[in-house]
Amino acid sequence: MPEKRSLLLAGALWAATLSLGACSDQADESKTGRGAPQVGFVVAKVEAVPVTTSLGGRTVAFETSEVRPQVNGLIRRRLFTEGGFVRAGQPLYQIDASLYQAAVDQAAANLASARASAQAAEERVRRFAPLAKMQAIAEQDYTDALAEARVARAAVAQNNAALETARITLRYATITAPISGRIGRSLATPGALVSASQATPLAVIQQTDPIYVDMQQSSAELTTLRQALESGGVAAGSTSVRLRLEDGSAYGFAGTVQFSDITVSEATGTVTLRARFPNPKGVLLPGMFVTALFDQAINPRAILVPQAALQRDFDGSAFVYLAGTDNKAIRRKVTADRTVGANWVVTDGLKAGERVITQGVGNLKQGAPITAVPANSVQRVGAPAAKTAEKSQ
Repeated sequence: MPEKRSLLLAGALWAATLSLGACSDQADESKTGRGAPQVGFVVAKVEAVPVTTSLGGRTVAFETSEVRPQVNGLIRRRLFTEGGFVRAGQPLYQIDASLYQAAVDQAAANLASARASAQAAEERVRRFAPLAKMQAIAEQDYTDALAEARVARAAVAQNNAALETARITLRYATITAPISGRIGRSLATPGALVSASQATPLAVIQQTDPIYVDMQQSSAELTTLRQALESGGVAAGSTSVRLRLEDGSAYGFAGTVQFSDITVSEATGTVTLRARFPNPKGVLLPGMFVTALFDQAINPRAILVPQAALQRDFDGSAFVYLAGTDNKAIRRKVTADRTVGANWVVTDGLKAGERVITQGVGNLKQGAPITAVPANSVQRVGAPAAKTAEKSQ
């Protein structure tokens, strides 16, 4: 019995010792604050952040020309290679020119006849002039001679114009390229009968260097942007444009916004913006779908917050946790509608100098005690190894 009582007393003393040690550890932790979870924070700073706009668009040839005949006739030869590059003025088709050459010859003969008649009339006037002064002929005869000479000169001018018209028509028998660029397939073959009034072109030429990109932006977005610019909320951005191709790759050359259309489409409610891009390698073809990216404005008072710091409520509203001056977590609603790289752009709800918690936000609550350290600092995880070993014994 005495031995049993001794064992019980020793066990009670050991339990009391362990309890006092635990209370002492808890008191030390509460006194030093090491029991509060450690979190990493970044200091909010106001920055000028570009408002990047992403718009879908289509490529459009810089110049497009439909090759059409200006005279009637049979095509004798095609003088170009389909799909090749042609220069302005280069012959493309040859139309049978027999009739037009004959018309030139006839006009030339008529002009020669008119000139001969004019020469005779001028000679008559020259002879009648001294006779009229001596009153050797009737004055009316001299007046008639002068009139005939004027008519003869007018006939020469008329026939000269007719000859020039015939020569122009003869030149039209050789169909040339109106512009320089890439020519597509030929829609007419040698032996085909063509006319000046036909609806179908013979071929189409497109100039693709440089090339246009037409983008569509909603009129509501443009109105909001204009109001923000007028109020000073944002500053005007750059006119430089970048492109993403259909496969997601980036286009190697930057373009420039040329103009914004002044008419809103009634069908889509959008406004067309046109940008111009260099296309020396022919990567962009007319009709391609691309995505245009450009900084339409600059927000001078935005705050960038790492994406890990921002959370969403059930209603979709955004919030972050701040490290308060009293070492307690503060839940704050913010406005963040877009991202830039790995950060959210916060436009409302934060002030410069506030400490935004970016690490250890998983189990935080409003007013919870915390130990705030700069982000990416070494953080204490778990209890010290020595105390863990003692407790395990």
